Amino acid sequence: MDPLIRNRQQAVEAVEAYSPAEQQFNQRRKTLGLFVAPLLFLLVLALPIESLTPQAHRLAAIFVLVVALWVSEALPLAVSALLGPLLAIVLGVAPAPKALASFADPIIFLFIGSFIIAEAMYVHGLDRRIAFTALSSKLIGRSAGRLLLVFGGVSVVLSMWISNTATAAMMFPIGLSIVSHLSTQPIARHPRFRRFSTTLMLVTAFGASIGGMATPIGTPPNLIGVGMLRELVGAPVSFFRWMVIGLPISMALYAVLAAGFWLVGARGLELPEGTAALVRRELDRLGRVSRGQRNVMVAFLITVLLWVFPGLLALAGLRESAIGMAYEASMPEAAAALTGAILLFVLPVDWRQRRFTMSWAEAVRIDWGTVFLFGGGLALGSMAFSTGLAASVGQAVTSWVPSHHPLPFTILFTCFAAGLSEMTSNTASASMVVPIAIAVSRAAGISPIEPALGATFGASICFMLPVSTPPNAIAYSSGHVPIGTMIRYGVGLSAVACVVVITAVSLLAPLLF
Repeated sequence: MDPLIRNRQQAVEAVEAYSPAEQQFNQRRKTLGLFVAPLLFLLVLALPIESLTPQAHRLAAIFVLVVALWVSEALPLAVSALLGPLLAIVLGVAPAPKALASFADPIIFLFIGSFIIAEAMYVHGLDRRIAFTALSSKLIGRSAGRLLLVFGGVSVVLSMWISNTATAAMMFPIGLSIVSHLSTQPIARHPRFRRFSTTLMLVTAFGASIGGMATPIGTPPNLIGVGMLRELVGAPVSFFRWMVIGLPISMALYAVLAAGFWLVGARGLELPEGTAALVRRELDRLGRVSRGQRNVMVAFLITVLLWVFPGLLALAGLRESAIGMAYEASMPEAAAALTGAILLFVLPVDWRQRRFTMSWAEAVRIDWGTVFLFGGGLALGSMAFSTGLAASVGQAVTSWVPSHHPLPFTILFTCFAAGLSEMTSNTASASMVVPIAIAVSRAAGISPIEPALGATFGASICFMLPVSTPPNAIAYSSGHVPIGTMIRYGVGLSAVACVVVITAVSLLAPLLF
């Protein structure tokens, strides 16, 4: 039996492992975007739009250009995001200090700090230790259903704290090796085994996307939504408040996913004796818990405690006290993330050699593209409001949806973001849809919080296609997930997810804000 595949980079590269037809589609889409995006930009500039100020008119052209580039992915998403503020400066929409101010937004540093902590988990193998420890539990026994439940549960829990792509890339080779081992056993002749293999791959991808909804740092769209609500609405979406909404959504969706996949692929299926031993051997190969792993866990737990402490004070009725006010002023979420990240450069793994838990060479491997993408999206959203473009768009849309209640707008923007995320990056989708949701809600005279949160969560509802999100592409590359099967399961889960998100946001957001 082959040992478990250990090269996470192979799984990351699987994001590009599309079928020939998909590769051709992507190439045509990018080529089309290179020509269509500039043409749309020039067309909007040439159109006489008397209802807009000159600055708003030019910004509308820039916005159309960037959105077309994001949807087509003709340029790297981060490059398109940087292009927006650059053109805003060149065309006189806003001066450079204002156009580039969003790249120093506190949420940027929350991104950076949380990304460094996640990178440290990978560098020291803490994520793999957590996964192997859970999968080697005696509670799984010989039950294929419990293995599926725990395997997906690990993906959900890990993706609450590290990126969905990193989670799927780490879990994918483990699942693939389990399937490869089982394919040599008598269980492979069971008529349900092929479905079990498919669901084991899909629960990794879908579980990673579901878990990312639970915390603000679980996936970039969450922080984009948090940042825009703070910047454009002034709504204090704290770490604790987000989890009050996000965690129930994740738990409900994973319950639906696990129950459905158990019925489809694991019910009545019994694993051979050596399956649990396979994972335990891999856990043994990791050896004892290293000092680096302990240090990462310490930094992580301190950071989480700093994030949720304001919520604990609120539960104790002390949020408005002198202690609560002083803490929130001195330790916002960005400062907490930087505290945990800096601890990694201070906690030693070998004092004599002056080696610490994290080196700068390791830290700079974080996803800087997402950081730039967020900064560019927030910059465009901020300028849309300052130039009056957002107000004009909001008034136009409200004429189509003549309602003064948040629910229709929450339904509209949740479903719109979910549909858009099936075709393009969920991060880009959130950057596009959230500011529109805020603008339309304001124009309708309703609270923008529920529609904006719906759009933010909706951007993570992307289960139908390999191109929808990297975890889907990773699962598809296994060869155990036919495209038709992913679409069939993904459509059902996406529909349920929209209902769950709309219900949770509509019921819980008014109680929190």
